[in-house]
Amino acid sequence: MNHLNFLSDYLIASVNLAIPLAFAALGGMYSERSGVLNIALEGMLLTGAFTSAVTTLYTGNPWIGVFCALIAGGLVGLLHAFLCVTLYVNQLVSGLAINLVAAGLTSFLARLVFHGSSTQRLPGIEPIIIPGLANIPILGALLFQQDIFVYLLIISVIVSNYILFHTSLGLTLRAVGEYPKAAATAGVSVSKVQYAAVFISGCLASLGGAYLTLVQIKFFTENMSAGKGFIAIAALIFGRWHPLGITLACFLFGATEALQLRIQALGANIPYQFLAMLPYAIAFFALVGLAGKSKPPQGNGVTYSPEHSQDI
Repeated sequence: MNHLNFLSDYLIASVNLAIPLAFAALGGMYSERSGVLNIALEGMLLTGAFTSAVTTLYTGNPWIGVFCALIAGGLVGLLHAFLCVTLYVNQLVSGLAINLVAAGLTSFLARLVFHGSSTQRLPGIEPIIIPGLANIPILGALLFQQDIFVYLLIISVIVSNYILFHTSLGLTLRAVGEYPKAAATAGVSVSKVQYAAVFISGCLASLGGAYLTLVQIKFFTENMSAGKGFIAIAALIFGRWHPLGITLACFLFGATEALQLRIQALGANIPYQFLAMLPYAIAFFALVGLAGKSKPPQGNGVTYSPEHSQDI
Protein backbone atom coordinates (compact mmCIF):
# COMPACT_ATOMS: atom_id res chain seq x y z
CA MET A 1 0.00 0.00 0.00
CA ASN A 2 2.87 2.37 0.83
CA HIS A 3 4.37 1.75 -2.58
CA LEU A 4 1.02 2.48 -4.23
CA ASN A 5 0.66 5.69 -2.23
CA PHE A 6 4.18 6.77 -3.18
CA LEU A 7 3.51 6.05 -6.86
CA SER A 8 0.17 7.85 -6.76
CA ASP A 9 1.66 10.91 -5.03
CA TYR A 10 4.58 10.95 -7.44
CA LEU A 11 2.36 10.80 -10.53
CA ILE A 12 0.07 13.53 -9.19
CA ALA A 13 3.07 15.75 -8.44
CA SER A 14 4.45 15.09 -11.94
CA VAL A 15 1.15 16.18 -13.49
CA ASN A 16 0.91 19.28 -11.31
CA LEU A 17 4.44 20.35 -12.17
CA ALA A 18 3.87 19.72 -15.88
CA ILE A 19 0.67 21.78 -16.23
CA PRO A 20 2.25 25.29 -16.38
CA LEU A 21 4.94 23.99 -18.74
CA ALA A 22 2.34 22.42 -21.03
CA PHE A 23 0.19 25.55 -21.28
CA ALA A 24 3.23 27.68 -22.07
CA ALA A 25 4.60 25.19 -24.59
CA LEU A 26 1.23 24.86 -26.35
CA GLY A 27 1.12 28.64 -26.58
CA GLY A 28 4.62 28.68 -28.04
CA MET A 29 3.53 26.10 -30.59
CA TYR A 30 0.82 28.37 -32.01
CA SER A 31 3.21 31.29 -32.29
CA GLU A 32 6.05 29.34 -33.88
CA ARG A 33 3.74 27.41 -36.20
CA SER A 34 2.85 30.84 -37.61
CA GLY A 35 6.53 31.72 -38.06
CA VAL A 36 6.94 34.01 -35.03
CA LEU A 37 9.71 32.86 -32.70
CA ASN A 38 8.46 33.17 -29.13
CA ILE A 39 11.02 33.08 -26.37
CA ALA A 40 8.82 35.49 -24.39
CA LEU A 41 6.99 32.55 -22.78
CA GLU A 42 8.77 33.21 -19.49
CA GLY A 43 7.48 36.78 -19.41
CA MET A 44 3.98 35.65 -20.40
CA LEU A 45 3.95 33.07 -17.59
CA LEU A 46 5.06 35.68 -15.09
CA THR A 47 2.51 38.20 -16.34
CA GLY A 48 -0.30 35.66 -15.97
CA ALA A 49 0.88 34.72 -12.47
CA PHE A 50 1.08 38.33 -11.28
CA THR A 51 -2.21 39.46 -12.84
CA SER A 52 -4.15 36.50 -11.47
CA ALA A 53 -2.64 37.08 -8.01
CA VAL A 54 -3.52 40.80 -7.93
CA THR A 55 -7.09 40.41 -9.14
CA THR A 56 -7.75 37.40 -6.91
CA LEU A 57 -6.34 39.21 -3.89
CA TYR A 58 -8.59 42.25 -4.37
CA THR A 59 -11.74 40.50 -5.60
CA GLY A 60 -11.50 37.28 -3.60
CA ASN A 61 -12.59 35.41 -6.73
CA PRO A 62 -9.94 33.22 -8.43
CA TRP A 63 -12.05 32.90 -11.60
CA ILE A 64 -11.84 36.65 -12.12
CA GLY A 65 -8.10 36.21 -11.61
CA VAL A 66 -7.96 33.62 -14.39
CA PHE A 67 -9.97 35.84 -16.73
CA CYS A 68 -7.73 38.86 -16.10
CA ALA A 69 -4.63 36.70 -16.57
CA LEU A 70 -5.96 35.66 -20.00
CA ILE A 71 -6.44 39.31 -20.97
CA ALA A 72 -2.98 40.32 -19.71
CA GLY A 73 -1.28 37.39 -21.46
CA GLY A 74 -3.13 38.15 -24.68
CA LEU A 75 -2.00 41.79 -24.51
CA VAL A 76 1.62 40.72 -24.04
CA GLY A 77 1.19 38.45 -27.04
CA LEU A 78 -0.17 41.37 -29.08
CA LEU A 79 2.81 43.47 -28.00
CA HIS A 80 5.20 40.77 -29.21
CA ALA A 81 3.27 40.50 -32.48
CA PHE A 82 3.28 44.29 -32.93
CA LEU A 83 7.04 44.47 -32.44
CA CYS A 84 7.83 41.50 -34.69
CA VAL A 85 5.13 41.58 -37.35
CA THR A 86 4.42 45.31 -37.72
CA LEU A 87 7.70 46.95 -36.71
CA TYR A 88 9.91 44.09 -37.98
CA VAL A 89 11.91 44.00 -34.74
CA ASN A 90 14.20 41.00 -34.44
CA GLN A 91 12.04 38.28 -32.88
CA LEU A 92 14.74 37.08 -30.51
CA VAL A 93 15.36 40.62 -29.25
CA SER A 94 11.62 41.25 -28.79
CA GLY A 95 11.19 38.07 -26.75
CA LEU A 96 14.18 38.85 -24.54
CA ALA A 97 12.94 42.40 -23.98
CA ILE A 98 9.49 41.18 -22.93
CA ASN A 99 11.05 38.69 -20.49
CA LEU A 100 13.22 41.39 -18.91
CA VAL A 101 10.40 43.94 -18.70
CA ALA A 102 7.98 41.37 -17.25
CA ALA A 103 10.48 40.30 -14.58
CA GLY A 104 11.31 43.88 -13.59
CA LEU A 105 7.78 45.27 -13.77
CA THR A 106 6.13 42.45 -11.82
CA SER A 107 8.83 42.67 -9.11
CA PHE A 108 8.35 46.44 -8.83
CA LEU A 109 4.55 46.24 -8.79
CA ALA A 110 4.58 43.34 -6.30
CA ARG A 111 6.51 45.45 -3.80
CA LEU A 112 4.25 48.42 -4.49
CA VAL A 113 0.91 46.60 -4.39
CA PHE A 114 1.62 43.87 -1.84
CA HIS A 115 4.02 45.96 0.30
CA GLY A 116 6.58 43.20 -0.10
CA SER A 117 7.93 40.68 -2.60
CA SER A 118 5.00 38.30 -2.21
CA THR A 119 1.29 38.11 -1.37
CA GLN A 120 -0.37 36.39 1.54
CA ARG A 121 -2.06 33.09 0.77
CA LEU A 122 -4.62 33.44 -2.01
CA PRO A 123 -8.04 31.76 -2.33
CA GLY A 124 -7.28 29.02 -4.82
CA ILE A 125 -9.12 26.76 -7.22
CA GLU A 126 -9.95 23.45 -5.61
CA PRO A 127 -9.92 20.05 -7.35
CA ILE A 128 -13.05 18.53 -8.83
CA ILE A 129 -13.76 15.16 -7.19
CA ILE A 130 -15.82 12.79 -9.34
CA PRO A 131 -17.75 10.42 -7.02
CA GLY A 132 -16.99 6.73 -7.45
CA LEU A 133 -14.25 7.15 -10.03
CA ALA A 134 -12.12 9.13 -7.57
CA ASN A 135 -11.74 6.00 -5.39
CA ILE A 136 -9.99 3.93 -8.09
CA PRO A 137 -6.43 3.18 -6.91
CA ILE A 138 -3.81 5.45 -8.52
CA LEU A 139 -5.97 6.41 -11.53
CA GLY A 140 -8.69 7.85 -9.31
CA ALA A 141 -6.44 10.47 -7.76
CA LEU A 142 -4.59 11.03 -11.01
CA LEU A 143 -7.55 11.55 -13.34
CA PHE A 144 -10.68 12.11 -11.27
CA GLN A 145 -9.51 14.35 -8.41
CA GLN A 146 -7.93 17.12 -10.44
CA ASP A 147 -8.59 20.84 -10.83
CA ILE A 148 -10.17 22.40 -13.89
CA PHE A 149 -6.79 23.29 -15.42
CA VAL A 150 -5.90 19.63 -15.93
CA TYR A 151 -9.12 18.95 -17.83
CA LEU A 152 -8.73 22.22 -19.73
CA LEU A 153 -5.24 21.14 -20.79
CA ILE A 154 -6.54 17.79 -22.07
CA ILE A 155 -9.24 19.59 -24.06
CA SER A 156 -6.68 22.10 -25.37
CA VAL A 157 -4.39 19.33 -26.63
CA ILE A 158 -7.24 17.51 -28.40
CA VAL A 159 -8.66 20.70 -29.92
CA SER A 160 -5.20 21.96 -30.96
CA ASN A 161 -4.38 18.67 -32.64
CA TYR A 162 -7.69 18.71 -34.52
CA ILE A 163 -7.40 22.35 -35.59
CA LEU A 164 -3.78 22.06 -36.63
CA PHE A 165 -4.05 18.92 -38.75
CA HIS A 166 -7.72 18.55 -39.72
CA THR A 167 -9.05 22.02 -40.51
CA SER A 168 -8.45 24.72 -43.09
CA LEU A 169 -7.49 27.09 -40.27
CA GLY A 170 -4.69 24.74 -39.24
CA LEU A 171 -3.56 24.37 -42.83
CA THR A 172 -3.44 28.16 -43.17
CA LEU A 173 -1.47 28.50 -39.94
CA ARG A 174 1.06 25.89 -41.01
CA ALA A 175 1.33 27.40 -44.50
CA VAL A 176 2.12 30.81 -43.03
CA GLY A 177 4.76 29.28 -40.76
CA GLU A 178 6.37 27.26 -43.53
CA TYR A 179 6.03 29.44 -46.64
CA PRO A 180 4.62 32.90 -45.83
CA LYS A 181 5.32 34.22 -49.33
CA ALA A 182 3.34 31.36 -50.91
CA ALA A 183 0.52 31.83 -48.40
CA ALA A 184 0.38 35.55 -49.19
CA THR A 185 0.29 34.77 -52.91
CA ALA A 186 -2.75 32.54 -52.25
CA GLY A 187 -4.54 35.50 -50.66
CA VAL A 188 -3.82 34.78 -46.98
CA SER A 189 -3.14 37.77 -44.72
CA VAL A 190 0.12 36.66 -43.13
CA SER A 191 0.12 39.44 -40.55
CA LYS A 192 -3.44 38.68 -39.35
CA VAL A 193 -2.66 34.98 -38.95
CA GLN A 194 0.52 35.77 -37.03
CA TYR A 195 -1.23 38.30 -34.79
CA ALA A 196 -3.96 35.77 -33.95
CA ALA A 197 -1.43 32.99 -33.30
CA VAL A 198 0.76 35.09 -31.00
CA PHE A 199 -2.35 36.37 -29.16
CA ILE A 200 -3.42 32.76 -28.52
CA SER A 201 0.15 32.02 -27.46
CA GLY A 202 0.01 34.74 -24.80
CA CYS A 203 -3.39 33.60 -23.53
CA LEU A 204 -2.30 29.96 -23.13
CA ALA A 205 1.00 30.85 -21.48
CA SER A 206 -0.80 33.15 -19.02
CA LEU A 207 -3.02 30.22 -18.02
CA GLY A 208 0.15 28.44 -16.93
CA GLY A 209 1.03 31.44 -14.78
CA ALA A 210 -2.46 31.54 -13.26
CA TYR A 211 -2.11 27.84 -12.44
CA LEU A 212 1.08 28.57 -10.50
CA THR A 213 -0.54 31.19 -8.28
CA LEU A 214 -4.06 29.81 -7.89
CA VAL A 215 -3.52 26.05 -7.75
CA GLN A 216 0.09 25.01 -7.29
CA ILE A 217 1.46 27.59 -4.83
CA LYS A 218 -1.51 29.85 -3.97
CA PHE A 219 0.53 33.01 -3.54
CA PHE A 220 2.68 35.23 -5.72
CA THR A 221 6.36 35.89 -5.24
CA GLU A 222 8.92 37.65 -7.40
CA ASN A 223 10.18 35.72 -10.44
CA MET A 224 8.14 32.69 -9.41
CA SER A 225 8.15 31.34 -12.98
CA ALA A 226 11.78 30.37 -12.26
CA GLY A 227 12.78 29.47 -15.81
CA LYS A 228 9.67 27.44 -16.60
CA GLY A 229 9.15 29.42 -19.81
CA PHE A 230 12.55 28.32 -21.07
CA ILE A 231 11.87 24.68 -20.17
CA ALA A 232 8.61 25.06 -22.10
CA ILE A 233 10.65 26.13 -25.14
CA ALA A 234 12.77 23.00 -24.71
CA ALA A 235 9.58 20.91 -24.53
CA LEU A 236 8.32 22.65 -27.66
CA ILE A 237 11.43 21.59 -29.57
CA PHE A 238 11.56 18.15 -27.97
CA GLY A 239 7.90 17.61 -28.87
CA ARG A 240 8.59 18.70 -32.47
CA TRP A 241 5.90 21.40 -32.49
CA HIS A 242 3.16 18.76 -32.17
CA PRO A 243 0.50 19.16 -29.42
CA LEU A 244 0.74 15.59 -28.15
CA GLY A 245 4.54 15.44 -28.36
CA ILE A 246 4.81 18.77 -26.53
CA THR A 247 2.52 17.59 -23.74
CA LEU A 248 4.42 14.33 -23.27
CA ALA A 249 7.71 16.26 -23.15
CA CYS A 250 6.27 18.54 -20.45
CA PHE A 251 5.20 15.53 -18.40
CA LEU A 252 8.75 14.16 -18.72
CA PHE A 253 10.19 17.40 -17.34
CA GLY A 254 7.48 17.51 -14.66
CA ALA A 255 8.30 13.94 -13.61
CA THR A 256 11.99 14.84 -13.41
CA GLU A 257 11.29 17.81 -11.16
CA ALA A 258 8.98 15.75 -8.96
CA LEU A 259 11.70 13.11 -8.67
CA GLN A 260 14.35 15.58 -7.54
CA LEU A 261 11.99 17.02 -4.92
CA ARG A 262 11.33 13.55 -3.53
CA ILE A 263 15.01 12.65 -3.47
CA GLN A 264 15.64 15.80 -1.43
CA ALA A 265 12.76 14.94 0.93
CA LEU A 266 14.21 11.46 1.52
CA GLY A 267 17.44 13.09 2.74
CA ALA A 268 19.72 11.46 0.19
CA ASN A 269 23.38 12.43 0.57
CA ILE A 270 23.41 14.37 -2.70
CA PRO A 271 24.03 18.14 -2.90
CA TYR A 272 20.65 19.85 -3.34
CA GLN A 273 22.17 22.12 -5.99
CA PHE A 274 22.76 19.07 -8.17
CA LEU A 275 19.19 17.88 -7.68
CA ALA A 276 17.77 21.36 -8.39
CA MET A 277 19.53 21.48 -11.74
CA LEU A 278 18.26 18.02 -12.76
CA PRO A 279 15.20 19.24 -14.76
CA TYR A 280 17.37 21.71 -16.67
CA ALA A 281 19.99 19.05 -17.32
CA ILE A 282 17.33 16.70 -18.69
CA ALA A 283 16.06 19.51 -20.93
CA PHE A 284 19.61 20.17 -22.14
CA PHE A 285 20.37 16.53 -22.95
CA ALA A 286 16.99 16.13 -24.64
CA LEU A 287 17.79 19.04 -26.94
CA VAL A 288 21.33 17.83 -27.62
CA GLY A 289 19.97 14.39 -28.51
CA LEU A 290 17.58 15.98 -31.00
CA ALA A 291 20.23 18.18 -32.62
CA GLY A 292 19.68 18.00 -36.37
CA LYS A 293 16.58 15.80 -35.99
CA SER A 294 13.91 18.25 -34.86
CA LYS A 295 13.17 20.76 -37.60
CA PRO A 296 11.10 23.87 -36.85
CA PRO A 297 8.72 25.44 -39.36
CA GLN A 298 10.88 26.92 -42.13
CA GLY A 299 9.53 30.43 -41.61
CA ASN A 300 10.04 30.37 -37.82
CA GLY A 301 12.05 33.39 -36.74
CA VAL A 302 12.17 34.86 -40.24
CA THR A 303 10.61 38.32 -40.45
CA TYR A 304 8.16 38.45 -43.33
CA SER A 305 7.70 41.75 -45.13
CA PRO A 306 5.39 41.96 -48.16
CA GLU A 307 7.72 44.53 -49.72
CA HIS A 308 10.97 42.74 -48.99
CA SER A 309 9.90 39.12 -48.53
CA GLN A 310 12.57 36.47 -48.33
CA ASP A 311 12.36 33.22 -50.24
CA ILE A 312 12.13 30.50 -47.61
